[in-house]
Amino acid sequence: MFWSSAIRRRPAFRDGARLMTPVALGIGAWGLMTGVAMVKAGLSPLEAVLMTLLVYAGSAQLAAVPLLVAGAPAWVILATAFCVNLRFVVFSLHLRHYLMHMPRWRRLVHGYLTGDLSYAVFTRRYPQPPTTQDERDDQEAYLVGGYTVNWSCWILLSLAGVALAELIPQRWGLGFAGVLALVGILASMVTTRLQVLALLIASATAVAAYALPLRLNIVVSIGLAVLACFWLEQQLGRLTRGRTGEAG
Repeated sequence: MFWSSAIRRRPAFRDGARLMTPVALGIGAWGLMTGVAMVKAGLSPLEAVLMTLLVYAGSAQLAAVPLLVAGAPAWVILATAFCVNLRFVVFSLHLRHYLMHMPRWRRLVHGYLTGDLSYAVFTRRYPQPPTTQDERDDQEAYLVGGYTVNWSCWILLSLAGVALAELIPQRWGLGFAGVLALVGILASMVTTRLQVLALLIASATAVAAYALPLRLNIVVSIGLAVLACFWLEQQLGRLTRGRTGEAG
């Protein structure tokens, strides 16, 4: 197994696990409320447990559960989950440069287990892909350490939510802790004006398009921020090259 003792012995594995622990507690609170929500929405405890273990996607689970309970067609449920999780296409495109040297099955496992927070923490630590074998091993160990903690917190607390669904009222709003954790990570990663602009565009678009069905406001906000900043980056590059040519 690629997460064998050779991976776990590397200091980067422990660093990834240590740095993920505080934010994973927030995502675990979100998992707890997801477990509660699945049972209170009408799923049996067995169905909720199976969904927790097989799906591993909080937003998609919360979007799909009401459709499952309402008896919606399978294609509608799948399309909804697909739209909610489209952000992972962006994550995958970025991580491709870090993982393409690995066999396909390892890339698939990494892709499945990497969540929003583990992706954010990993890319903050390693803004550039590896160039040597030692860097590749360190980056993989860090990624595995981070998402192991994230996955464990999510699964354990989601199962706890399923088990304690009748005792935990949804009005506690513990799931908001996961949102706050993600916002904190994103805020700490914003270090350039272009990143600030991307954050502002995505935030404003997500709010303005909130009424879109199937949580498409998330997809639209990501797409618009990426396109706007890509266009602006090209324009700034042309302006810089033009000034360099004039100076020459």
